[in-house]
Amino acid sequence: MPAPAARVIVLAGPSGAGKSRLADRLGLPVLRLDDFYKNGSDPTLPTITEGQNAGLTDWDHPDSWVRDDAMDAIRALCTDGVATVPIYDIAQDGRCGERVLDLGGSPLFLAEGIFAQEVVPAGHREGLVAAAYCVTQHPLVTFWRRLTRDLREHRKPPLVLLRRGWALLRAQGDVVRHAVALGCREVSPEQAYAEIRAMLPARRTPA
Repeated sequence: MPAPAARVIVLAGPSGAGKSRLADRLGLPVLRLDDFYKNGSDPTLPTITEGQNAGLTDWDHPDSWVRDDAMDAIRALCTDGVATVPIYDIAQDGRCGERVLDLGGSPLFLAEGIFAQEVVPAGHREGLVAAAYCVTQHPLVTFWRRLTRDLREHRKPPLVLLRRGWALLRAQGDVVRHAVALGCREVSPEQAYAEIRAMLPARRTPA
């Protein structure tokens, strides 16, 4: 099998841990894996079975997301340098369009999202992964950043966001352990930033 033209750096980790902010700082092309959520009308969506949010869609369960579509996009980017990917509107619980992601010749790109760890085993088997990180911060920091972001973007009703945030705070350790078990390495945003910057090819300066 020929070597891929590009390879992916996976940024997994809890919602609100700083993955998107880190991706923006690095300046590499970014595949937003949260755009591969299922539509809210999909009958296969999992539901929360206990607690105050019982009966609501469990958007934090991997079955609410289409791993095969995400892997197809990663393969296309690694092979061809370009892929057509969905655009997802969280407030509307559905895909609202498509966009073309072109790497522009970059040998590296980022794939980030709360289910990013799910692509790591297959990506490693196929030789597509350059590195895989689970980005983490203190659970209270993650809780506050996630809540303020979700309220600012009107993602869900405030009470739902508060209850979801509390549940995610308690589950953060399990999320991190799952990502590590699938091949990610636990790091802070600053650790990931330094390591990925060191991976980038040196920029030539004009003569």
